[in-house]
Amino acid sequence: MKVDTLIHSARQLLALTPRAQRGRSLGDLQLLPDGGLAIREGRIVEVGPTRDLLSRHTADQQIDAHGLILMPGFVDSHTHAMWTGDRTEEFQRGIAGESYSEILAAGGGILSTVRHTRQASTDQLVQETLPRLKHMLAHGTTTCEIKTGYGLELETELRMLEAIARLRQLVPMTLVATFLPAHALPEEYASRPEDYVRVVIETMLPEAMLRWRTLVGDPEPLFADVFCEKGAFGLDQARRILERARDLGYLLKIHADEFETLGAARLAVELGAASADHLVVTPWEDIQALGPSSTVAVSLPGTPFGLGELSFTPAHQLLEANALLALASDLNPGTSPCESMQMIIAIACRYLRLTPAQAIAASTINAAAALRREEQLGSLTPGKQADLMALEVPSYLHLGYQYGTNLVKWVMQRGQLVYSS
Repeated sequence: MKVDTLIHSARQLLALTPRAQRGRSLGDLQLLPDGGLAIREGRIVEVGPTRDLLSRHTADQQIDAHGLILMPGFVDSHTHAMWTGDRTEEFQRGIAGESYSEILAAGGGILSTVRHTRQASTDQLVQETLPRLKHMLAHGTTTCEIKTGYGLELETELRMLEAIARLRQLVPMTLVATFLPAHALPEEYASRPEDYVRVVIETMLPEAMLRWRTLVGDPEPLFADVFCEKGAFGLDQARRILERARDLGYLLKIHADEFETLGAARLAVELGAASADHLVVTPWEDIQALGPSSTVAVSLPGTPFGLGELSFTPAHQLLEANALLALASDLNPGTSPCESMQMIIAIACRYLRLTPAQAIAASTINAAAALRREEQLGSLTPGKQADLMALEVPSYLHLGYQYGTNLVKWVMQRGQLVYSS
């Protein structure tokens, strides 16, 4: 068969399974020595041993991956990659002993970024976000979710959506948008939380869906998210916001159990959310609810690491409950200024006690499930989008073992080379 590109002779090829990996099955890499893959029109045609591929296919372009590790591109399913302003001063305050909640109560945290982002034009949002996405791509991320949530009023939240739509044309990544007006209570509603919830439900959610469909078309999904946490939005408020979002056609996510247990993980399961994210203080009974569900448990280990905390997602309890576990960066200016999923894997191996194989699966096929994209992304499977990277290391085990350096040799997105070291 004639194909566009034939990549062959990889030291190891990690194909991963075509579907998400549940519970103790996490870590099935479908490892193939001396492997390769054939690509046509941006999609994978075949994966297999080099000898078989070379005998069955001719190609316009052949790439010798001798000595390299091939694997799917990372799917980063939870980021706040779009913002303006700087919060390095808060980092110093945290080092000195102030808690994140204390900084937030003093007008810092999310609200500090909101004040800067409200002043930014769409052009500025695009220009300040683009370098972050390019850094992510260079470290192997080929799919990135981006949330709004630094506007907390309709005009800025819509500008953020417009900037995400523009970035989809400027960077060779798959970008997935999440509308997050319920990220924090804006200062002007500090004494009127229910009034703001009403604005989100009655005005912001309908307007954002209408604008998104105008920007990118009907088939492209839009997620809605809520930060359900003490000092942000309570469980009943989160339920009303997400139920309204679901009725409007949004897919659902929720920030759950980062600092306090409010029941948000169980709510995510009840509403059929694609994911419940953070899950640092999730109790066993809620972990058991996540277990058999289709809601992916997304751990964000860069956040407690960034805050200097000692508590992380109870990953092995989630695996014991047979849950779907994923990893994401939570890239944001205050608690996880990390653009590298390689670093997230390194943290997860040390603090969540995941093996490199488990962390890789959690960052690819299971992360794709957290975006409801496992049919198209997350594994090197015939028919899927040809998003992959080559690592210049002796074994995949170095992903997790090494940290603080970029192991990526090159990255492909939709079968096109989009980064090379």
